[in-house]
Amino acid sequence: MGWIWLLQAVWFQKILGFNRDAPIPVVPGTKVSNWKNIVFHADNIDNFQSSGCYFQNFAATIYIGQGTYIAPNVGIITANHDPRDPDVQLPGEDVRIGRKCWIGMGAVILPGVELGDHTVVAAGAVVARSPARGRCVLAGVPARIIKTLEEQDTAC
Repeated sequence: MGWIWLLQAVWFQKILGFNRDAPIPVVPGTKVSNWKNIVFHADNIDNFQSSGCYFQNFAATIYIGQGTYIAPNVGIITANHDPRDPDVQLPGEDVRIGRKCWIGMGAVILPGVELGDHTVVAAGAVVARSPARGRCVLAGVPARIIKTLEEQDTAC
């Protein structure tokens, strides 16, 4: 499968111009605002092969831990608008995702959130606050801890 998405990425990026500025193969439906403000392990470039993902990081940095899986249509946001005046952009806040996390389809992670290692974010969840620790399952809008994972529940 790796060769297939590599060839598709070359076709869409270099020939057709989608994500032309990306330094790695990226599917056309994924958008990264600023490649200088995203930190990830080289073994995890597959996270940029999920269509519809949006990494909005022009105002702060997104850190993605090694072994993390990001499903399609996930939004990771580092800056937001002032709710009193949508014309005003608030300062950016880094988003940190720990090692071996799993971000479900359609989830949104908002500015300043830190997810500890082995955190699962359920599909469609909106994470507005950092959980107290990792090894948990977050779900809902706004997301909250619905389950904690014991050490033996997660493979290291």
